[in-house]
Amino acid sequence: MGIYEELVARGLIAQVTNEDEIREMINNGKATFYIGFDCTADSLTAGHFMALTLMKRLQMAGNKPIALIGGGTTMIGDPSGRTDMRKMLTREDIEHNAECFKRQMERFIDFSEDKALMINNADWLLNLNYVELLREVGACFSVNNMLRAECYKQRMEKGLSFLEFNYMIMQSYDFYYLFQHYNCNMQFGGDDQWSNMLGGTELIRRKLGKDAHAMTITLLTDSQGKKMGKTAGNAVWLDPNKTSPFDFYQYWRNVADADVLKCIRMLTFLPLEQIDEMDKWEGSQLNRAKEILAFELTSMVHGEEEAKKAEASAKALFSGAGASDNMPTTELSDGDLTDGSIDIMSLLVKTGLCSSKSDARRNIQQGGVSVDGAKVTDIGRSFSADELKNGVVIWRGKKNSNKVILK
Repeated sequence: MGIYEELVARGLIAQVTNEDEIREMINNGKATFYIGFDCTADSLTAGHFMALTLMKRLQMAGNKPIALIGGGTTMIGDPSGRTDMRKMLTREDIEHNAECFKRQMERFIDFSEDKALMINNADWLLNLNYVELLREVGACFSVNNMLRAECYKQRMEKGLSFLEFNYMIMQSYDFYYLFQHYNCNMQFGGDDQWSNMLGGTELIRRKLGKDAHAMTITLLTDSQGKKMGKTAGNAVWLDPNKTSPFDFYQYWRNVADADVLKCIRMLTFLPLEQIDEMDKWEGSQLNRAKEILAFELTSMVHGEEEAKKAEASAKALFSGAGASDNMPTTELSDGDLTDGSIDIMSLLVKTGLCSSKSDARRNIQQGGVSVDGAKVTDIGRSFSADELKNGVVIWRGKKNSNKVILK
């Protein structure tokens, strides 16, 4: 089985432009391909896993990845799948975020000896002359076709800014530039990006002729990857300072039964033969599959040692052994107390288990909060300094916990 056939077997491929040529190129290690990452935050999330593991798989098969950091496109903002406009970031913010991305990507991709490239599209996009761009590139795009693109549909309901309308042209120009300057002949991205990506392929052909071999592949990120990376309204980050290894492990340990084998197939490097055998698992065996998924992905991001600690902590909690040293912990000071105590709703917010006091109130009233194994039903329940010095373990539901201690 070639690498292309493996991608198909793992359920990763959504759409392609010219399949036979793509199969031949990546199976023989002839592809130089890029995936773009806009720098909208200072950490990648679990939602980027599909792209990162794909780049690693293709590199292991002899192909050359280009990680395109969107220093330029982030200044516009991708409207795909959005009902509102993204927050405008400063150049300083974007440059900082790009540096954070680089450090995290190096855990997945080997950038030594020109085996992969990391390039920032700010290097060419921010130097473009507007009128020249309109004449050279704008003439290749039909406004009618652009307005029919899936990536603009949701934004059209509330109003699409002219700034965002330019995103397709900028992304298309990226592929055109990389094709000319870095021999990049292939682009990968989410299937929600299909219209934007086809724009780049068509731009290359119109500017350089029909013999320009530029190919496009999209991954199933709308149907699966977009579900990844968020839980309880918060992002699951790859940065351990934003999402601890324990919380990261727990996120994957708690995926739905219907999704666990799909995630293992798409995101891990376990052999397909082993995964095919796991497809037969059911009932309690699915919990073992979730543990395997969580351990494999936590090892990739945080290392095997942290994965083992997270696994041990999770097993201790699920076995009723209580808190462990690796459980997420919130440290309070005397300044957090009022008259020597603090109420349960404030604790739920401070630990991040609830997003607001109204959210905390709702969880308590619905019977979803417990402390040290005892359900809390009184929204006025308070904890004294003496109680907190010994530490208390708060649970929201069965899967989210935090140890609170007064220092």
